[in-house]
Amino acid sequence: MEHPVCLIENLEDGTIQVNEDALNILSSINQKVVVVAIVGKYRTGKSYLMNRLAGSKNGFSLGSTVQSMTKGIWMWCVPHPFNSEQTLVLMDTEGLGDVEKGNSQNDSWIFALAVLLSSTLVFNSIGTIDQQAMDQLHYVTELTEKIKIKSADQEADLDDDSSEFKRTFPSFVWCVRDFNLELKLDGKDITEDEYLKNALKLKKGLSAAVQNYNLPRECLLHYFHSHKCFVFDRPASKADLQNLDNVEESQLDVSFVEQTRKFCDYIYSNSQVKSISGGYKITGRGLGDIAVSYVEAISSGSVPSMENAVVAMAKLENSRAVAEGLSKYNEMMNQNVSKFPTETCEEFLNLDKECHAKALDVFMSLSFKDENQEYQGKLVEELLIKNAEYVRQNEEASVRKCKALLEELSAGMKEAIKNGKFSVAGGYKLFIEEKKTLEVNYLKATGKGLKHLEVLQDFLKEMEHTESTILLADKTLEEKEKKLAEQRKQAEAAEREKEIMEKNNLELQKKQENDQQTYKMHVEMLEKKMTEEQENMKRENEWMIQEKLKEQKEMMEQGFKRKAEMMEDDIKRLKEETKKPQRSFFGNLIKGILPGAVGSLLKRTGIL
Repeated sequence: MEHPVCLIENLEDGTIQVNEDALNILSSINQKVVVVAIVGKYRTGKSYLMNRLAGSKNGFSLGSTVQSMTKGIWMWCVPHPFNSEQTLVLMDTEGLGDVEKGNSQNDSWIFALAVLLSSTLVFNSIGTIDQQAMDQLHYVTELTEKIKIKSADQEADLDDDSSEFKRTFPSFVWCVRDFNLELKLDGKDITEDEYLKNALKLKKGLSAAVQNYNLPRECLLHYFHSHKCFVFDRPASKADLQNLDNVEESQLDVSFVEQTRKFCDYIYSNSQVKSISGGYKITGRGLGDIAVSYVEAISSGSVPSMENAVVAMAKLENSRAVAEGLSKYNEMMNQNVSKFPTETCEEFLNLDKECHAKALDVFMSLSFKDENQEYQGKLVEELLIKNAEYVRQNEEASVRKCKALLEELSAGMKEAIKNGKFSVAGGYKLFIEEKKTLEVNYLKATGKGLKHLEVLQDFLKEMEHTESTILLADKTLEEKEKKLAEQRKQAEAAEREKEIMEKNNLELQKKQENDQQTYKMHVEMLEKKMTEEQENMKRENEWMIQEKLKEQKEMMEQGFKRKAEMMEDDIKRLKEETKKPQRSFFGNLIKGILPGAVGSLLKRTGIL
């Protein structure tokens, strides 16, 4: 993208909508995305930092008046400077507290969407981290009203909804602009992070004033899994600030330039790929999907649910996974259609198995949360339909090849029949000799495909009337010899039918063996994927436990024993979930039943 585009449009009537152009851009990004969103009061220099992260002097609009320049949420997708396999998505949000807007609810939704869509949330403020700065962050205290983890019918099962925020919420970075204090505490030098940590300390007491003081701090500590702070000197003179787009870096304060570089390096090195529940890392396409889901929920008057967004995204991604898997199968099979017919049944089955395996591999790499293997079942169903189509094409190619060969081999014999070569005494013997020669040459030829016996049988049936006419016209043969010749002809035809039946039975047996191998492949790949997903969930839970223990320890150190004890239930629940045995499909393997829709389909089609 050469310049940013608006992702979430903030309309004049206070409603919001997703911009289709931005969605199209996201849909084209198949890489995993690192999403950095910046929020804060309007006219505090948010856009400048985003431009620096994009490696540009301009892009996001830099205003120099008291008016807010950014409306809604703007997006800029750029190559990740440190990882060529990822895309960096930068989001610049509308300034909070714009007096011209007069709609605090709209600000709350912009803040909530920035939290929901990002993997790193940057909060930008001016001056120092004091109570006034904390008051600007009151939006964080409203997140439990603006965001739900589970859908409405699942809320009852989750006692403390907000305790799960840390699992999927972004990391938190506080940028303090125009900072003019010394980083000292009790006479000792402190780091920027220690400055933030001290500012987030809670006060003891039960008064309303203490609770109001603690609330935004508790939310920041409770909801976001990591906290980082950067302080910036004033970048330039007031005159230069009004024309920052055109000010050269050499004209900016040296300390500010270095602080900006440190901030960018930290974001590049530490911001994670955007993930959703279960540790699933999303692409640009997935980011667009969840953006639509959240905005639709807000527009309908509902509270956005992370679970609902994941379910909606899973449906879209799994449908795409089926389409991509099927496309891969078609692509690989079509590369071989020109080589049809295959010489043997095994050759075609091996080709199908290779293409099926690749299709399944593509599906598995793209799908997630495929409950009861519904979409895997759809893939199997589509692959069976496509397989039947390619079987038909392969057989038709064989029939065409065999007919053409027989036409070529029989041309001389048909010409001889036309010229009456066999309508003489001893003509039947000559005819049989030429027919045998034709059969030998036909069977000896390669590349005929699977239907060579059937086509030969049909050809010889078509010749039966001619053969009988020649037999009857041959005066050198006695009646008894003619009867024996007719019986021999019928016996040969019966033998060929038997050979065809045996060939078809053998092919059926090989197909059943191939189907069993395909079934086993589905089970093994499903088992592998489920194990990976369970391991991801286990790692996520173990990480959550460590985060909770760290938070609990900090509460104890600050003397909030009661708060620390209240966290114990969360920690116990997470430990129990981590200890649960992994779901296993080996029992189903023994029974020969693949779970869910796949097994039902394979049974229905006779594979099982």
